[in-house]
Order: sequence, then structure tokens, then C-alpha cells
Amino acid sequence: MAVSFKPIRTLLQTGTNTGSRWFSYIGLGIGVLLLLCSIQMFINIQQLLGGENQRKEGYDFISISKTITNETMGQLEKNLFNENDIKEISSKPFVQGVSPLVANRFRVQLSAGEIIPFSTDMFLETLDNTFIDTVPPNFTWKEGQDYIPIVFSSDFLEIYNVFAPGYGLPQLSEATASQVMVYITCYGANGLQQTFRGSIVALSDRVNSIIVPKTFLDWANMKFGNVHDVKASRLYIKTKDANNPDFLSYLQQKNYKVNKDKTKFGRVKQVLQGIFSGLGIFGMLVVILALMLFSFYLQLMIARSKDNLQLLLMLGYSPNWLSKNVSKQFIPVYILVVLTALVFTEGMQWAFHHFAMFDRPELSSLLHWSVLTTALFLIGLSLLTNYRMVKKLLYKLV
Repeated sequence: MAVSFKPIRTLLQTGTNTGSRWFSYIGLGIGVLLLLCSIQMFINIQQLLGGENQRKEGYDFISISKTITNETMGQLEKNLFNENDIKEISSKPFVQGVSPLVANRFRVQLSAGEIIPFSTDMFLETLDNTFIDTVPPNFTWKEGQDYIPIVFSSDFLEIYNVFAPGYGLPQLSEATASQVMVYITCYGANGLQQTFRGSIVALSDRVNSIIVPKTFLDWANMKFGNVHDVKASRLYIKTKDANNPDFLSYLQQKNYKVNKDKTKFGRVKQVLQGIFSGLGIFGMLVVILALMLFSFYLQLMIARSKDNLQLLLMLGYSPNWLSKNVSKQFIPVYILVVLTALVFTEGMQWAFHHFAMFDRPELSSLLHWSVLTTALFLIGLSLLTNYRMVKKLLYKLV
């Protein structure tokens, strides 16, 4: 037969020191609200800046280089990436691939013949084909071939069309540019010189360079530059998220230079995540302090009810049974406090989505499931903490 706790409840002097009890409830509510809002805003930042961006193949590709300082000027080896640098970068969990962007080590001159009376000293580079966004089947070269396919940067073509009118040169569309035959003259030591034909076989939105097949540049660096092992001044990084705070921190730590436009959102995300992580930690501390304050209230209540509780224990009531029933009194209060904080958090998320973010599709007006899970966890933590505290105090009376 189940024993009712209702007649026994009057023996507990719960009316004592109600100030600490209500302070603990208010503190718990504020702490839970801070914690839940911080978690939701942290997730909002991830969704807004963390990038379900429209990226090719689901990855970001960015180039990095070593920062040249007054101390390293003229020290080529210090400004280039060696094998150890590449291996270290490749080993990082936020990097899915690395390709050195190898440049020519000899003089190169580009001209377009009589069609476009223009010639200039230029550079050539090469990297792994998997890092190039557009690689046609004819982007190959073998020794003895006098034709070189070129992957040209879309930005470079745009720059050419900007300055071309000022030099009396025709502007070119993408289709026309691919039909223009260019002449690539390579100069080596002792008057060595050779001219190759070339044409633009693809335009790249990803790589800001003039890319030629690796087989050609390896051969040309050896023949004209007399260099067998060419170290890269730039590396192309393949990563799932160029705005990953860990990735940006690593680049900053190594003093590597990167295009800040491609990572500016990551730096903003770092700051905002730091702010809301701090608020979340502060909220958790407030929750812990509130539970500690409530534990003092329980100690006072049990101390004042000591004689009545000892009498109940002598009459045969189990300490476990008393602990469960004493703790059960506070279940509605804890649930009400956490649910109130949850409702306020939902209201703030709804307002943030509709008024601050103008219903952006990346966000939802509803709370993330992790916020709801955290709320349930906090209810369970509060009840477990109270039960263990009451049980410990009651066993001291036995």
C-alpha cells in the first residue's frame, strides 16, 4: 500500500528563509535564459556565416603565401614553402588537400601577334588539376609539342578589358579570347630562347593566375631555368570551410597571408562566437550558483525540521522515500522556471529572424533541437542535484 506524503509535508518548515529560495529561482531563470539564448545565437552564427555557401564540389579553395617582412626580404628560401611546410598543413584536420602553385624560374614574354599588337613579360604557374575549377580534356602537354594550352583567370581578362581602351587595344569577350593565338617566348641562360604557340582553353573563377600544364612547366624550369626542384611561393588549400575559426587561427599563428575578403566572415564569426561562448559560460555559472544557493535553502529547511524528520525515520520511513518525496515538491517549480526561459528564448529567436534578419532562409523562427535538449538536461540536472542533496542530509540524521 502506497504511503501518502501529503500529511507529512506539513512537518517540513518550508516557510523559513524564503528569500534564498526565491533568489535561487530567479538566478536559475536568468542563468538558463542566458545559456539557451547563447546556444541559439551560436547556432544562428554558424548558419549565417558558417557556410552553406554555394561552393563548387562543397569545398573552399584559397591560396596562402608567407608574409614577406623587412627581415626576410631577399631571402628566397624563407619566403617559399618547403616539403615540411606542406606536410604540416596537410596534416591539419580542417585541410582536405594542398597543392603547391609552382611558378616559372625563367623569363617569359607573352604576345598576341598582329591581331592584338601587345606584348608583356608575364609569369606562368601550375598546380594539381583537381584544384582547377575548369579543366578541359585538351589541357595536356608533352615534350616536343610546340602548342601550350592555357587556363586563364577570369579576373585577368576583366583587368585587360579595363585598360585595353587606354592603349588602343580591342576589348575581348570570353568566346573571342579563347580564339586568339598567343605566343609564349621562354628565355634561358646563354641566349637560349624558344617560342611556343598557346591559346586560352578555359577561364578560371577560382585561380587568379595563368595556368599551364605541369608537365610543360617542370620541363621548362629545368631547360630554361636550370632548376629541377622548384619550391612554391603560394599554396592552394582545399578546405570544407575557409571561415573555420581553427583554420584562421592556424594561418594567423603561422603568419601566412591569405585573401582577407575570402575569410572576413570567418573573422567576424570568431568574434561573435567568442562573445556568445562567454555568455553561455557565464549563464552556466549563474545556473550553478543558483543551485548552490538553493542547496543552502534545503540545508536550512532540513536543519529546522530536524526533530520531525528524525521522528519520521524512527517510525520506519525510509531515507530514500523521504528524499524522493521532498525533492518531488520542487519539480513543478523547476519545470516552470526552465519553460519560462525557453518561451523567452523562442520569442527572441522569432524576433531576431523576422525583424533583425528579415526572414532569411538560412534561419528558422523555431529553436534548434539542441536548445530544447539543453533545457531538458537542465531540468534533469536540477532535480538530480536536489535529490542527492536531500538524500545526503537525511542520511546524516539516521
